[in-house]
Amino acid sequence: MSATNARIREYPRLFFRQSRFDHFQAVVHLQHQVLKPLQPVRDDLLAATFFVVIGIRRSVRIAFFAFLFLLSLYCGGCAAPGEPTERKRPIPQAVTDLSASQAGDEVVLTFTLPKATMEHKPLKQPLEIEIYRDFSAPSAAKPANPALLATIPSGVVESSVSQGHFRFADSLKAEDFRQHAGDEAVYMVRTRASKKAASANSNFAALRIYPSAESITDLKAEVTHSGVVLTWTAPQKTSLGPAPPIANYSIYRAESEPGTAPAGAPQSAGMKTPLAKIAESESTSYRDTQAEFGKTYIYSVRSGAKYPDEVLESGDSNWVTVTPKNVFPPAAPQGLVVVYVPAAGATPAHLELSWAINSESDIAGYNVYRSEEEGVPGTRLNSELLLTPAFRDMNAVPGRRYFYTATAEDRSGNESPSSAATPGGVPAESQATP
Repeated sequence: MSATNARIREYPRLFFRQSRFDHFQAVVHLQHQVLKPLQPVRDDLLAATFFVVIGIRRSVRIAFFAFLFLLSLYCGGCAAPGEPTERKRPIPQAVTDLSASQAGDEVVLTFTLPKATMEHKPLKQPLEIEIYRDFSAPSAAKPANPALLATIPSGVVESSVSQGHFRFADSLKAEDFRQHAGDEAVYMVRTRASKKAASANSNFAALRIYPSAESITDLKAEVTHSGVVLTWTAPQKTSLGPAPPIANYSIYRAESEPGTAPAGAPQSAGMKTPLAKIAESESTSYRDTQAEFGKTYIYSVRSGAKYPDEVLESGDSNWVTVTPKNVFPPAAPQGLVVVYVPAAGATPAHLELSWAINSESDIAGYNVYRSEEEGVPGTRLNSELLLTPAFRDMNAVPGRRYFYTATAEDRSGNESPSSAATPGGVPAESQATP
């Protein structure tokens, strides 16, 4: 049986190597030596069957080796078994616009947060920020390895971002000024989207640091008819000792929603306008003549300490919230005159009153009062406010003597004191018919 199988396996090779004649001989050879004599039709059927079997076996082998080849390509895309290749972590672009300024005893850093990776792809991960600081002489080279000052976790970064700019305040201590008098504070930042991939160093931001004058703590505000008057006491000290000369004071103001007052910094909810510098003063007082009645304002004052190469503003003073209300009446009208006008035709005799226009800009109108006794306010004659400083008294009784006064009223309803009383009357004989 084994010999027969060997001859059968040998038969296809004989077929591919021989011509048609050789093929015929191979079939005859197989018929006489291996199999029992068969009919010619059965011989042909057997030969065809062998070809089909061999073809199937070859196809299966080819398919199997193709499968192994593709599997090797797939597996080749990975590293060692069980250890897939680590994805490339995104590296943020370096910060290029870091700036630093001193406000009081704080150095305020601002910069734009990067929005793309080094491959110019959008950053999708929240950024962690690292702040580095060192001190050096103004003419010295920038430090190669500044010390890590602070790390801002990605979860709190957004709370310090305004219009795409991140803000960080470094509070300097008295020891910093004492140890680094005359030196520059040098800052640098890095950002990272993952623990293992930080950005390159930012540009350096350096500035000379000085102890600022202590913040003003006794700012007061008084509402007057001509504006809000601010007063305060000049600062006397810094964190290291006596304060340098004060060059000037900067006045800051913000508008707030009525009824809201800041517990700390004025950048809180309810602010209608941001805190902005409105003026400077060389003395310890200032009158804000631009304040409007009915609006709520928040004030702060900063002193400017004079150093050799700059004027350094202090921190904010205590906050003062003011809502000016117009409780100030206008001035009493001046120049009231009463003129007797005789009867003319159908118009009876009467009295014409007039006076000077008030200078206030918020005058709504005027009132006229009449009394038969001097020094007594009397009765108001007009039912509505007079829009002009004039009045005609058509009800004066002939033969009686009256005392007239006028008042001014502003748009807030404040009425002025009475003008000086002016006497007048219609003569008794003026009503006689000629």
